[in-house]
Amino acid sequence: MVKLVEMLHRAEGYSHDEFVERWQGEHAEIAKELPGLQYYSTSVPTDPEKADYDGVLELGFEDMAALGAAFESEAGQELQADAEEFVDVGAGPRMLVEETVHVE
Repeated sequence: MVKLVEMLHRAEGYSHDEFVERWQGEHAEIAKELPGLQYYSTSVPTDPEKADYDGVLELGFEDMAALGAAFESEAGQELQADAEEFVDVGAGPRMLVEETVHVE
């Protein structure tokens, strides 16, 4: 499985709580529609006042081709446009990784 892992910062004008509500609510419903999506996880810090980021995103796909196709799709374009409204896109680090599961 190939995963996109990204540390997210909220956009200016959003509180941490507003960011989380939007991200795990409306935005999550759009993300679930990505074609080929095999894994989707959002994580938020237990103490956001002391955290460097507002959340961690993980999206998993069979391979790089599936990931690319997902973001080129209509749902992918909608997802990216929606994120630009409440995420400071590109502000946090992003990695594409191959996952190895040691305990399931």
